[in-house]
Amino acid sequence: MSASRKTILIILAFFAIYVIWGSTYLLNKIAVTNLPPFFLASIRFVTASILIFIIAKISKFNLKISWPQLKNAAIAGFLFLTFGNGVVVWALKYVDSGFAALEISAQPLVVLILLRILQGKRISLMSYVGVILGFLGIFLLVGQKELLNQDGQIIGMITILCCMISWSYASIFVGKADLPSNHFVNTGYQMLLGGVFLGVISLVLNEPWSVPTIWPKEVQWAMLGLILFGSLIAFTAFNYLLKTVSPEKVATSTYVNPIIALILGWWILDEHISMQSICAAVILLTGVYFINSNRKFKFRSIGR
Repeated sequence: MSASRKTILIILAFFAIYVIWGSTYLLNKIAVTNLPPFFLASIRFVTASILIFIIAKISKFNLKISWPQLKNAAIAGFLFLTFGNGVVVWALKYVDSGFAALEISAQPLVVLILLRILQGKRISLMSYVGVILGFLGIFLLVGQKELLNQDGQIIGMITILCCMISWSYASIFVGKADLPSNHFVNTGYQMLLGGVFLGVISLVLNEPWSVPTIWPKEVQWAMLGLILFGSLIAFTAFNYLLKTVSPEKVATSTYVNPIIALILGWWILDEHISMQSICAAVILLTGVYFINSNRKFKFRSIGR
């Protein structure tokens, strides 16, 4: 591959993990206003997994999976997607998409704390600074009176926090779990199993199911974007960048995604951005930078 073509691919891949992943909060917010949350997430991940397996088969990837790998993929799929993503989609019924993205950007902070609790990992001085800034940013973000007075806002905040814990524990779990070696195939199994679990929950909760032909146009486009761009293209770009550039450069998506989500939520959905939210974003993302700049553990999140 020529140097110029490789450069173009890298630029396009960064665009995918910056803008496309940042826009998934907006797309989920649009879709969940018309569709039940667990049904929505189930359709997204089951469809995306089918497309992944079709592409993997065409590419002649090995789709075989052992029973221990299947069990681990089910656990990871539940933690990442069934709980970690499905419940966030539910929470978007009550909180703004930009707010949700900002709160979720604190995930590296949660990973660091869990590593300390579960594995006794030492925390560096720079990471301690990041933890303090992270807590301060979260406090400023969730402590806004105008937000606390909105119906369902508090439960939405708490729910997203629980989802962050689920994602973070899953990130630690997959680091040592026996899973398919091919990341594309591994993702396919996690999405399939996570999507099936979401479908079961949707049926248990008696959510109304519907066919895409009766959905509003904006919901159809949002779902298409979530499946093709959010689940397929962006994740493929993510894996490509991990093999092509340094992990630290890939991790910059942690800082850019919430900014993209805030801008799109304000521009398209007319979501309000307060000065306190902007200050909280700066402090929180600075804390995340300090944590990421010293971490040896590479956290993972496929719940976008």
